[in-house]
Amino acid sequence: MKTTIKDAKNHIGQEVTIGAWLHNKRSSGKIAFLQLRDGTGFMQGVVVKSEVDEETFATAKNITQESSLYVTGTISEDNRSDLGYEMQVKSIEVIQEAHDYPITPKNHGTEFLMDHRHLWLRSKKQHAVMKIRNEIIRATYEFFHDTGFVKIDPPILTASAPEGTSELFHTKYFDEDAFLSQSGQLYLEAAAMAYGKVFSFGPTFRAEKSKTRRHLIEFWMIEGEMAFYEHADSLEVQEQYVTHVVQSVLKNCELELKTLDRDTSKLEKVQAPFPRISYDDAIEYLKEQGFDDIEWGEDFGAPHETAIANHFDLPVFITNYPTKIKPFYMQPNPENEETVLCADLIAPEGYGEIIGGSERINDLDLLEQRIEEHQLDRESYNYYLDLRRYGSVPHSGFGLGLERTVAWISGVEHVRETAPFPRLLNRLYP
Repeated sequence: MKTTIKDAKNHIGQEVTIGAWLHNKRSSGKIAFLQLRDGTGFMQGVVVKSEVDEETFATAKNITQESSLYVTGTISEDNRSDLGYEMQVKSIEVIQEAHDYPITPKNHGTEFLMDHRHLWLRSKKQHAVMKIRNEIIRATYEFFHDTGFVKIDPPILTASAPEGTSELFHTKYFDEDAFLSQSGQLYLEAAAMAYGKVFSFGPTFRAEKSKTRRHLIEFWMIEGEMAFYEHADSLEVQEQYVTHVVQSVLKNCELELKTLDRDTSKLEKVQAPFPRISYDDAIEYLKEQGFDDIEWGEDFGAPHETAIANHFDLPVFITNYPTKIKPFYMQPNPENEETVLCADLIAPEGYGEIIGGSERINDLDLLEQRIEEHQLDRESYNYYLDLRRYGSVPHSGFGLGLERTVAWISGVEHVRETAPFPRLLNRLYP
């Protein structure tokens, strides 16, 4: 009977065959311990010399790292294992014997590992990070479907930019100029006017020459847009969504979090509602903490965000940023029109902004004024203006960066470990 490492728990006491790769091994004169992996997990196979034929034991002792195998044996309980079971191996069929596998069980430099990313993905910790990423995606679809959102797929090639073209990748679209999308927001706003509540999940691109641990050139965004939702309504959806994702990972990725040595007590505290602090109060707090370099009207850098997040030790909304440092489409704050109805959600533990959101301008005249002030090509935004001509309503939305969220929840330091094949400044391979 063929099965997988993940499902082997359902076959205690039974003989099964698993297709696997040899992750690592150790052996003595009379016993060999094979660390097997099959994509669903990692499991130990025990080969006892006295219980197998000579050929099988010789294979177990000599087989090389990352060789592919069919391993047959009996699944037995083992309380010392993280899984709670292992295999008592009876026979081994070598599918392909690997030689000189580059990533050996020793320390390798980051550049070496990035050059071999296609193989580094096989390692136990990278496997755990990708499984957590997968659970975040699964929980995302679950949340939005359960709360009545319709999935809409905005285009990747666009003729206009939600936030200006300075950080966009330019390309030719036959005889026209086009850009790789930095957000699906404007198209989602159109969809929200048709379907009420919509979300998207897809790749976005920023031609930003940054090398920080928080930045990628290509990353994935989950975006939501909601008709008849004001700013406060949107904040509630965001905190409910993040809470759902975190709790789903805690429930379904216990082994992966343990593999990464993640302190789950910090994640267990993540429950809506989240604390909120206005931009004005954040400036005052930072000055009290000795950040004399920040002035009202400036955007926050990583040290500023980290200081604010550490104060709360939870995801925290920073609300109502100055109008001049935010995109053209954000609704003015009626209590102070030098600011807008927006919020950034800052993750704790130094991971920075994971969500940006706002109420959108719904007045045609004001939006036309903003497009002119930002010196945007009005013709490219005609469809966007139509949304204010034909049945405009209050509406709000947000976008969550998947890779930063994966980094925070899994506890890894750099976002390059949270994408299967990250695109970084000066890195387009593999």
